[in-house]
Amino acid sequence: MSLIIHASFLSHDDPERALAFYRDLLGFEVRGDVGYDGKRWITVGPVEQPDTSIVLEPAAAAPGLTEEERETIAAMMAKGTYGGLLLASADLDATFERLTAAGVEIAQEPTDQPYGLRDCAVRDPAGNMIRIQELR
Repeated sequence: MSLIIHASFLSHDDPERALAFYRDLLGFEVRGDVGYDGKRWITVGPVEQPDTSIVLEPAAAAPGLTEEERETIAAMMAKGTYGGLLLASADLDATFERLTAAGVEIAQEPTDQPYGLRDCAVRDPAGNMIRIQELR
């Protein structure tokens, strides 16, 4: 059996702010933008990786969730503990400077980690934790 990662899901709470972050700031291409029942599912991905995508889905859009569960999801997103993404950059410092200049919320400046990686962490507009590792 041969499996690949085709897409993963990450919640958003505002499709326009998500587009501004993932498309305009990170430079991902938009591969799909589907509206249904007043909500939008936006598929994005790096131009250099056409076979790997992130589906930005409306937060708590799953059917059958209770109002209490929706509130829990909203609270976790606000704290940055609901979803996350790990990216990589050949120039971590330049990437970090660009994100800082754009006013992105910084969770951790570039740091040499004790486990041998150098990375930083920011939060997307929905609060999702985005860690960016330096490619070596």
